Amino acid sequence: MNRGSGRDKFGGGGSRSFGSRGAGSNSNRGGMGNRGGPRSFSGRGGGLSSGGRFGGSFGDRKYDFGSRSASGGNSLRPIDWSRENLRPFEKNFYREHSAVMRREQVEIDRWFTDNQVTVEGNDLPRPVFDFKEAGFPQVLTDMLFANFQKPTVIQSISWPIALSGRDMVSIAKTGSGKTFAFILPAIVHTINQPPRGHQKSPSVLVLLPTRELAQQVEEVAKDYCRATDLSITCLFGGAPKATQARDLERGVDIIIATPGRLMDFLEIGKTDLRRCTYLVLDEADRMLDMGFEPQIRKVVSQIRPDRQTLMFSATWPKDVRKLAMDFLTDAAHLNVGSLELSANHNITQIVEIIDESNKQQRLMAILSDIMNKESKSTPTDNYKGNAWRNNSQEDCKTIIFVETKRKADDLTRWMRRDGWPALCIHGDKGQSERDWALSEFRSGKTPILLATDVAARGLDVDDIKYVINFDYSNNSEDYVHRIGRTGRRDKTGVAYTFFTYANAPKAKDLIKVLEEANQSIPPELHQMAKDNFNGGRGRYGGGYKRSYGGGGNDFAKRPRFDATARLGYGDGW
Repeated sequence: MNRGSGRDKFGGGGSRSFGSRGAGSNSNRGGMGNRGGPRSFSGRGGGLSSGGRFGGSFGDRKYDFGSRSASGGNSLRPIDWSRENLRPFEKNFYREHSAVMRREQVEIDRWFTDNQVTVEGNDLPRPVFDFKEAGFPQVLTDMLFANFQKPTVIQSISWPIALSGRDMVSIAKTGSGKTFAFILPAIVHTINQPPRGHQKSPSVLVLLPTRELAQQVEEVAKDYCRATDLSITCLFGGAPKATQARDLERGVDIIIATPGRLMDFLEIGKTDLRRCTYLVLDEADRMLDMGFEPQIRKVVSQIRPDRQTLMFSATWPKDVRKLAMDFLTDAAHLNVGSLELSANHNITQIVEIIDESNKQQRLMAILSDIMNKESKSTPTDNYKGNAWRNNSQEDCKTIIFVETKRKADDLTRWMRRDGWPALCIHGDKGQSERDWALSEFRSGKTPILLATDVAARGLDVDDIKYVINFDYSNNSEDYVHRIGRTGRRDKTGVAYTFFTYANAPKAKDLIKVLEEANQSIPPELHQMAKDNFNGGRGRYGGGYKRSYGGGGNDFAKRPRFDATARLGYGDGW
């Protein structure tokens, strides 16, 4: 849409500013980086005054980059809970449904086997196979039946355990329905606690790594909280503190928060966690990957040690196991799928060995392929955007992952100038701009989203069909999380990955992921892994070269990404 003087909302000449069974244990337990003020970067693009394929120009718009400086939390002192007079609280609200009681053990065992579920722990309740079996308040059960057919696997096993008041660690892939697995028991827990009165402290704290994930959990939870007369707020960096502070001053029952912003409010006394009796650590592995363990420990030190703690993670590395040992007591351990790093088997993984200099052209070929395959109309060079928009959302929504923020901006600008409906998000984008870009992507108005790894976790869009790894990830764990943006809710998806000779040291780990998922493995990838194991010399003795035709580049000489290159396309582009 054009805005004044031929400028469109993407910013041609002008710019848009984005501005329980058993009683609680009394044993002691151990107990994101937050954001400074925004700084502004204003780019001036060579916007096209005409010929833009959506009308208007495609120059740069104004970007507000939020800085990220971790709060040290120096003024937040651990509470000596041995000196506190802790009021007892109830956390076991589970009553086994008659249908669950009558269910034959052979049927349960078959369900565990079919769904690759393993459960470890003492005296654990059986899974539930229907919403009514969980024993939620009727208003919640009615809402579930109105929106879903049956519980997901992780919900079936988590609900009875969480409602019993047990500590729990759950290992499951993204898109498994884990938000409902912890938020509905949290609501039941809260409505059964003494009235909050004028106290600021919540009953429930959900701690998670990113603002996108925090907002998505709040979005899932708010209608269910409203139906049970509970208050909820979401605390995250990159947004003004004033509105969040007002919510805390009024008092809330449930807080969804990133560690850094929560610590800011704890330090200045806007809230406290003395009444908190239900703690969720969501995407614990990601929080540790991002270096937030000190902040997590400081936050947890403010919560009574006999609380109920639930931990959710996509992987189970040593640092996550250590965190679970420190924070959980007599915990149930749930795992859906293999404990080895594995990708969703509903995703077709296509790995292409490619030179850095050929990535842009290959990306355009893949996008054109997708467009031609899914289009309900015949695409032409002048109507790429319209062809994509005419498709159903789940047919062509595509995420493209790149290595750096600058590359995300440059490649997005280049694609838009070539007529592709693309936007990007990364850690330096202002919060309002990120929200707007995600809204455009979710709605299908802009079906191509470029992102750095900030979106690899926490981006909750169910109908993404394609993932393209323009740059390979730092490790195989991040690779699995990236491609996990597609193939959600039992749908299928396709993930393309560009793998250069600079990525050769990571070939062995990628092969393991591909083998586990029974995917096709390029022979060149096997050769890379072999050469790297043998000291990094290719079969021709000169480092990593292509083992098939065409002059490959030595991996130490990676071509610089050319944001201004204009590719010459043949017929059909």
